[in-house]
Amino acid sequence: MQLSLTLEEVIDFLLETTLFRDLDAAELGDIVQIMQIQRFRPDQAIFNEGDPGNAWFVIYSGKARVEKRDPFSPSREVAILGAHACFGEMAILDQSPRSASIIATEDTTTFRFPAPMFETLVQEESVAAYKLIYAMAKALCGRQRKMNQQLTDLMDEKATDMAGLRSRVGPFVDESAISE
Repeated sequence: MQLSLTLEEVIDFLLETTLFRDLDAAELGDIVQIMQIQRFRPDQAIFNEGDPGNAWFVIYSGKARVEKRDPFSPSREVAILGAHACFGEMAILDQSPRSASIIATEDTTTFRFPAPMFETLVQEESVAAYKLIYAMAKALCGRQRKMNQQLTDLMDEKATDMAGLRSRVGPFVDESAISE
């Protein structure tokens, strides 16, 4: 899995990635200095649920699945991530353990941004770091809104299912009711 990238290719890719769109060339330079390139094979964990949050990532090529532990089965696939997907930023923002596992589904190359190095940029009051934190917050808000809508839709489906069940079972209950 050989990969040779020029700085120009990396910067062009990052500028096409939502999280980095508002950064200028100098700011991207600050971020690229802390970036590491990591490669993963199919079924290799990028990180596991519960691991310490020591970095955040952007997928350059390949795909990865997001898995969440399920008390009734080994795990549940939550999403598939492809090129330009950013992940792991929650643990960077709140220093909590990983909330899900990320597993490569094919040969996958990521750009890894280590937490200590990113934190150094924040402490140095890097405009790039602040812009990225703001972009992360907006992305997390978008995900939360989507989850809220999915939860509302699910509750509406359950209510409809319950109403349908009541309409089918109700007459039977009424006919079978014991009256005094």
